[in-house]
Amino acid sequence: MRNAHTHLLIGAILALLAGCLVAAPAQAAPVLCDKYASTTVQNGRYVVINNVWGADTAQCIDVNQNGGFTVTQAAHNKPTNGAPASYPAVYAGCHYATCSTGSNLPMQASSPSFGSLRTAVSMTYPSGGVWDAAYDIWFDPTPRTDGQNTGAEIMVWLNRMGSIQPVGSQIGTVNLAGGTWQVWYGNIGWNVISYVRTSPTASMDFTIDTFLSDAIGRGYAQRSWYLTSVQAGFEPWVGGAGLAVNSFSFGSGGSNSGGGCTAAATTQSQWQGGYVIQPVTVTNTGSATKNGWTVTFTLPAGHTITGSWNATLSVSGSTVTARNAGGNGTLAPNASTSFGFQATRPGGNSQVPSGYTCA
Repeated sequence: MRNAHTHLLIGAILALLAGCLVAAPAQAAPVLCDKYASTTVQNGRYVVINNVWGADTAQCIDVNQNGGFTVTQAAHNKPTNGAPASYPAVYAGCHYATCSTGSNLPMQASSPSFGSLRTAVSMTYPSGGVWDAAYDIWFDPTPRTDGQNTGAEIMVWLNRMGSIQPVGSQIGTVNLAGGTWQVWYGNIGWNVISYVRTSPTASMDFTIDTFLSDAIGRGYAQRSWYLTSVQAGFEPWVGGAGLAVNSFSFGSGGSNSGGGCTAAATTQSQWQGGYVIQPVTVTNTGSATKNGWTVTFTLPAGHTITGSWNATLSVSGSTVTARNAGGNGTLAPNASTSFGFQATRPGGNSQVPSGYTCA
């Protein structure tokens, strides 16, 4: 009888354990407290990292499966004239050999697909502490998936609290992505270009190329470099509890991509060895404001573009990709802008580019 009771007891325990296992939630949202702890959300689509790289003080983040996190503990107290304590963030792409799934990164910025890459974020801020809320967008001369990127680090500061400033010094201001930004530049072994919004915001939705094109125009980045990761998070110096990323997205399109657009080209003049296309009129045909546009067209064989204006042009084979300049990327519904270019062609050839498309 003792054996029978033992078997029944074991069976009851196993049944209880099984019930507990069944009741355990899938993809439970963890709390990360280790300095470099990370986890994936949305079935690996994004990676969330605690990333206490600049201090030994405690920090914990509560991860949510919607693609965000909340800083629940942060005991930081760093001098504001130095580096921050950490950068808790959510990202798409690859960061020191930890890669998300389905991002198609690394991607060369000259790729025809690059212009449609968008990201959106929504954040919540506490009333105290010293911190910035910022995107960290990384570029490398190679399709790097591990180690330190050596091309450009583009930071987009949505908000900041306290007497902190980006790396380097302010070099100007610019209107991009529906806001006015201070532009800062410094080099710490790679170019750091920081855009600090003059009026804080808790959310953004923009094309990656909006800020890259401006950085390229200033000579701090190159179209041949590769986008390796898009990160959104916070740099706390003092405190930081209560900082939260409510939602984050990255991909082609985005949550508010602004609708479609068209591109129509006019041949202004031409001669035996070349021509000028002016204007190429870009029109927002969508129902929402479009922040950033990309026009692609086919360049006939033997033709060479020798100059352009009001857009940044790159050529890959016979495909030309034109991306908005710093001041003409934002288009309200039904609004238009234009750009132009000049090209040479073989003698006796009367062709001009064709197949203009807009995204």
